[in-house]
Amino acid sequence: MASSSTRRMSWRALAPIVAIAAVGLSACSNSEEPSDTPGTTPPVWTGSAAPEGADEAHGGSAVPGEATTGAAGGTGGAEHSAELRTPAGAAAGTVTFTEVDGGVEATVELEGMPVGYRGVHVHEVGKCETNSTAPTGGEPGNFLSAGGHLQAGGNTSIPESGDLGAVVVREGGSGSLTVTTEAFTLDDLQGGDGTSVVVHQETAGGERLACGVVS
Repeated sequence: MASSSTRRMSWRALAPIVAIAAVGLSACSNSEEPSDTPGTTPPVWTGSAAPEGADEAHGGSAVPGEATTGAAGGTGGAEHSAELRTPAGAAAGTVTFTEVDGGVEATVELEGMPVGYRGVHVHEVGKCETNSTAPTGGEPGNFLSAGGHLQAGGNTSIPESGDLGAVVVREGGSGSLTVTTEAFTLDDLQGGDGTSVVVHQETAGGERLACGVVS
């Protein structure tokens, strides 16, 4: 059996080791890492919500799960649209104009149109009147009050500024088209007497099947 003096010496030898282990446990109990500055530790966040304002203080982005917006308050540009109607007043689709990099994006959605290629144009007057005459006069007809095709910025060539191209109308009367143009701006759509969108029987003109004022 070991003497009492031997036991006292063993305890004295173990005491520093026990003290070091205790310090290590207390330093790591909060998942904190030691700091180079005496008496401080870096901030440690667990799974709980971050303190208010802490994210900005550390140069981070918004707390995950929170919606953010840019300086303009959204991702899309300015927008105008036209609700298309037939001479009988039936819905014929919509045309939406959105400001994008590189010009104006026009999205055409047609419904209730005859099958085939249908021309879609922006016209120079914001009026869609049935049995009306053109601004230059002449015999009345459907949507002639919309005037001719829009020409913006002094353009006089063909295709006209307002030419959006041809939409392929499928069985069932629907068709769609998206095109980006630099031939006019959103301001051009609202200047002067306003503008309208006309769907033509032919790709370049002909009978006016539907019309909508751009707003």
